[in-house]
Amino acid sequence: MSENTTEVIVGGAVLAAALGFLLYAGQLTGFTDSTAGANSFTASFRSIEGVSVGTDVRLAGVKVGTVTSLVLNPQTFRADARFTVASGVELPQDTAAIVSSEGLLGGSFIELLPGGSLETLEPGSEIEDTQSSVSLIELLLRFASGGGDN
Repeated sequence: MSENTTEVIVGGAVLAAALGFLLYAGQLTGFTDSTAGANSFTASFRSIEGVSVGTDVRLAGVKVGTVTSLVLNPQTFRADARFTVASGVELPQDTAAIVSSEGLLGGSFIELLPGGSLETLEPGSEIEDTQSSVSLIELLLRFASGGGDN
């Protein structure tokens, strides 16, 4: 009987460890729903090249949220992004949203630059001050052609 009890205890420990690893991997890869309790905001960009659903939203280089949806607005022909920000982060009303990249070959992310306003954005609000992504190819073509706006 003690041999069966030992096998059951060891089997239970192995299953618990496997479940723990699965939960940890899900949180690490963003597979589990980490948006529970987060505030949602929107922003409209002229170009949101390099950003997709699941892309990081960062504040001072720290991940504070993720992009949850991207749609093309047929009236304005702009990309409307909806993203979450952790519930403990309060954004000033004059916060700017910028599409940034991690370097020449790095991925893109949305960077939030808080302003100096004393009033904060309500959850669900739109961040109106946006800056779109800059295309490296476009910059190189401008440089090669003399840099003028033709």
